[in-house]
Amino acid sequence: MLDNDTIMMLVEGTRDTLYMTLVSTLFGYVLGLPMGILLTVTDKEGIRPNAFVYKVLDVIVNILRSIPFLILLILVMPITKLIVGKSYGSTATIVPLVIAAAPFIARMVESSLKEVDPGVIEAAVSMGAGTGTVIWKVLLAEARTSLLVGVTIAIGTILGYSAMAGIVGGGGLGDIATQYGYYRYQTDIMIVTIIILVVLVQILQGIGMMLSRKLDKRRT
Repeated sequence: MLDNDTIMMLVEGTRDTLYMTLVSTLFGYVLGLPMGILLTVTDKEGIRPNAFVYKVLDVIVNILRSIPFLILLILVMPITKLIVGKSYGSTATIVPLVIAAAPFIARMVESSLKEVDPGVIEAAVSMGAGTGTVIWKVLLAEARTSLLVGVTIAIGTILGYSAMAGIVGGGGLGDIATQYGYYRYQTDIMIVTIIILVVLVQILQGIGMMLSRKLDKRRT
């Protein structure tokens, strides 16, 4: 049975999970959005082709995306401790979450920007638009709906990563599920944490999809 203490623990775990997920998504986009833009712009078919820059970024993104999150979590513990002062807890988990999220976000941004009609880009360039103007007023503006859908996907993925971090004391609902559901065999608590995680994903992705539909309507 869930007593008051357990309910409070689940409420705090939900708060910590949302904190880790939303902050990590924010910083993931701070790093991943510029990377995705650079990958698009410096591609051989981009507006400023640069094989060296594209290859370097492409290799970095591919390497980081190839490392399973649990291994990455352990691998960057020294960096996490250097930045945060400790390697456990919800704040510390944000560091590996951002490192894992940034290359994933970069690829989604690249994919969204490459969906923009090349004719629109060529028209802007032919009218004398600079690189910054093309990026801001053409690429990002035309791909905004797709980019927002990407945000909802990123949030769901990062939330799943945050749950994995519970195995090494990462805090949040994943930590509760591990400590009580796995080590103490309290199946009821584990089931409740799973339900909460599913509900959180559905709510966050529902909000994102609703906003993307509204943006689509504004464009038409």
